[in-house]
Amino acid sequence: MNKTELVEKIAAGAAITKVDAKKALDAAVAAVKDALIAGDKVSLIGFGTFSVNERPAREGINPATKAKIKIAAKKVAKFKAGVELAEALN
Repeated sequence: MNKTELVEKIAAGAAITKVDAKKALDAAVAAVKDALIAGDKVSLIGFGTFSVNERPAREGINPATKAKIKIAAKKVAKFKAGVELAEALN
């Protein structure tokens, strides 16, 4: 499902226009992004939790040259499915 299809589903499910659904989706995504940038967790009960994890610096190998390279530390977004979502999938 892409963003357009998601907007259509939201509009149909909430009985609102596609324009309003797109605004709501964009606002929700922006709110989650802003919270993660600030280092906060976003928990949606029954759906899941978005959080930020830090990956430490490590040593890797360039597959083309087999030379050792240093991979810098970085922050990554993480999603953990909630109980209701996990049960719905199984």
